[in-house]
Amino acid sequence: MASSEEDGSVEEKENNNKKRTKSAVATAWLTFYNIAMTAGWLVLAMTMMRFYIQKGTHKGLYRSIARTLKFFQTFALVEVGHCAIGIVRTSVIVTGVQVCSRIFMVWFITNSIRQIQNEESVLLFLVVWTVTEITRYSYYTFNLLNHLPYFIKWARYNLFIVMYPLGVIGELLTIYAALPYVRRSGMYCMRLPNKYNVSFDYYYCLIIVMLSYIPLFPQLYFHMLRQRRKMLHGEVIVEKDD
Repeated sequence: MASSEEDGSVEEKENNNKKRTKSAVATAWLTFYNIAMTAGWLVLAMTMMRFYIQKGTHKGLYRSIARTLKFFQTFALVEVGHCAIGIVRTSVIVTGVQVCSRIFMVWFITNSIRQIQNEESVLLFLVVWTVTEITRYSYYTFNLLNHLPYFIKWARYNLFIVMYPLGVIGELLTIYAALPYVRRSGMYCMRLPNKYNVSFDYYYCLIIVMLSYIPLFPQLYFHMLRQRRKMLHGEVIVEKDD
């Protein structure tokens, strides 16, 4: 009887050690990831400021940062994986929607339609994204290191109140500016007849994307407001399961 108890105790210790090792590896990876992403968005911010100081205009700015922006924004897909495997306790759906919408804006709107790259709306969402991501990744980094300055916590849960709506406005205006060019060029469209017997119109797809902001934006925005009350005021928030 004693030997079986000892065996159980040894097995439990081994399991606990494995869990601690996995936790340490996950924390090390997340720390590295968030430091790298903070640095990447800081590079983008400095590049944007230097361009504007030197040129005195935002025209041509997108082309100067396009490669760096595409790399770091696309690399954020890793965050969906973090949620999926459980090393970050965040909804896969919420994270996936946010990351994929950004990637869509970068690759299939701004990068694909050069005529809109100098629009003021592009500058708007770029500035908003940059400020938001520097704040967000800094928050995660310091939190993982257990040295979170209050001003970063404050910025994380207050700046979004203004930044989130401004970012949405910038994105919607950019998509709207793209519509005439998409309609004239027929880009990404599939017309019948074709061997797949499928029809697709990118112009109407973009309109549907714009309309999708109506139900999605309030949900994500109010989710952040609930998180703000929880993190800054210590309120216990009970959320329904998705």
